[in-house]
Amino acid sequence: MSKKKIPFLNRELSWLYFNERVLQEAADETVPLIERIKFLSIFSSNLEEFYRVRVATLSRLANLNDKAKALLGFNPKKVLNEIKNIVVKHERRFETLFQDILISELAQNKIFILNDTQLNVARGEFVRNHFRDKILSNLVPIMIDPAKPFPELKDRRLYFFVRLIKKGSRKNEKYALVELPYSLPRFLVLPETNGLKFIILAEDIIKYCLEDIFYVFNYDSIEAFSIQVTRDAELDIDKNVSDKFIEELKASLDKRKKGKPMRLLYDTQMPFDMLSVLVSKLKIEAEGLIPGNRYHRFGDFIAFPNVGSKELEYPPAVPIKVQGLHRRESIFSRVAEKDYLVNLPYQSYDYIILFLREAAIDPKVTEINITLYRLAENSKVINALINAVKNGKKVNCIVELKARFDEEANIHWTNRLMEEGVNVNYGLNGYKVHSKICLVKRMERGRAVYYANLATGNFNEKTARIYCDHSIFTAKKEITRDLVKLFKALNNKTVAKDFKHLIVSPLDSRNKIYDLINREIKLAKAGKPAYMILKVNSLADEGIVQKLYEASNAGVKIRLIVRGICCLVPGVAGFSENITVISIVDKFLEHARVFIFGNAGGEEMYLSSADLMSRNFEHRVEVGFPILDEEVKQEIRDIIDFQLQDNVKARDINRLNNNKYHKNRLNRKVRAQVQTYNYLKNKHQ
Repeated sequence: MSKKKIPFLNRELSWLYFNERVLQEAADETVPLIERIKFLSIFSSNLEEFYRVRVATLSRLANLNDKAKALLGFNPKKVLNEIKNIVVKHERRFETLFQDILISELAQNKIFILNDTQLNVARGEFVRNHFRDKILSNLVPIMIDPAKPFPELKDRRLYFFVRLIKKGSRKNEKYALVELPYSLPRFLVLPETNGLKFIILAEDIIKYCLEDIFYVFNYDSIEAFSIQVTRDAELDIDKNVSDKFIEELKASLDKRKKGKPMRLLYDTQMPFDMLSVLVSKLKIEAEGLIPGNRYHRFGDFIAFPNVGSKELEYPPAVPIKVQGLHRRESIFSRVAEKDYLVNLPYQSYDYIILFLREAAIDPKVTEINITLYRLAENSKVINALINAVKNGKKVNCIVELKARFDEEANIHWTNRLMEEGVNVNYGLNGYKVHSKICLVKRMERGRAVYYANLATGNFNEKTARIYCDHSIFTAKKEITRDLVKLFKALNNKTVAKDFKHLIVSPLDSRNKIYDLINREIKLAKAGKPAYMILKVNSLADEGIVQKLYEASNAGVKIRLIVRGICCLVPGVAGFSENITVISIVDKFLEHARVFIFGNAGGEEMYLSSADLMSRNFEHRVEVGFPILDEEVKQEIRDIIDFQLQDNVKARDINRLNNNKYHKNRLNRKVRAQVQTYNYLKNKHQ
């Protein structure tokens, strides 16, 4: 098959179709009302990051010559135009959902979001007093001088573009910018009246009290409209890891705040002449001009207060215990006997913390090795590692400083760990360390015995409450021997290859995955049953897509579960007739990577930190690992089967990219996340 001719959906457009699935959750009437608002928030935050990173990259590529575009395989300018068309359509859907549907449903529940024009005298006085006591001192308006450069608008900050008007004299018009500080709470709950609940946003409070800001000027009326600029967030860093790396990274983070404007979100009620002033001053491209709604930085709505009944949110799920692991019994003694699986977030992340705490205090433990990518704000993982050092253990941490948008937090943790005596390796030259692995060395009867935790998700107790991941405890030598070799290389700031059981990027992964696919192709060509089930967040690597098409043409049955980007196009004659793809978007974020291969009846299963993207094969240190315990393998297989059967939250990925909900022949509704929770509850409790 020619690489140019294979069906391959542009990854940026595929990502937008994924974000549309998030928008579908906000539109789903079976989802509790406050949760629907949160899905709007997630949609908005996703889109913001998309512009900061992906659109920023495309914008740089847009000026390539025709020869370079041919090598790239697509025209960046054309894709940017397609992105704008899709985004504008999504923003209209977003606005309709919020203004016409969700606000109406809030009202049905006696909850009202008031704006600056809807305050009666009593609530107006309450708001004005709050403004003067809590907000006014935080606001510093910037008056616009036509003879001076336009002020630099900060990335993702909310602003009001203000015009002061004096009747009969256009020359005396004045313009100003008012920034809404991050430190201000976004929502204010107003006093309840007759069982009615009222909420007002900070920007409406400011609009209501504009005269308290501009009282020194002689004007007849004020106009104020919200705007938000999203800037290029890609980092320009020297790739050489040296003693100056942290300082270089800090400087690059400062640059990010001043990157090229990628998107201007503006209130559609803004007069055209005011908008024209902004566009000319910001020098923003046409495709970056996005008509928005009254409220920007909608990501803050993830914290929208529920002042109504508990039924407006998903009920909190009580974490399920892991059968066989007990708080008052050594985890090491249990793992020495068999492997244990923790299915997050259905089961508690405390087991991983207990594993690290036990390692920190166990007199027989001499060394801990761990890779850290994204960490919680108040990390219990970090505290356990520091306590291990205080108890005389050798602790080696590989902290990935270049984890996008977590760089500042990881710099903080790196400094803290180093101050406490932890051996910190903060990256490899040219590679991100994205693996999620921990190895504990324990002296038993005079010899070293190793215990490991390997996972599909980060050592982050906060995200573990909302991300679906698998985390495994094992002492199997097949795994731990490879981990000893891997950590030895990482601690020496190198990468290794030729592992016997692990699938490790950047040197081994592609060939090993190809080998596993080739085995199924060989079986199919021999007339034997052959199949694959692959679950990932993203499928965007052209080589893998081409290999899956080859397998499909050989007769291998391929079922894919892809939450986000999917550049493979299923159901195309001559390419993907034996491939089906579903995407599940639900209460929890599906984050696990699971690879299952038929292997002529001896089914093999791997978990991994890696998606099927070029960066995961070539530019990151990733670890895939086989599931060797039959009971653990069966549990994961059962969960995957629930997902393949899902006919409530699964969408079909197809050539039309219409995100139709998946239907099957089952006579009952199967919602995989609910099914998984009930299954684990029955099995473990």
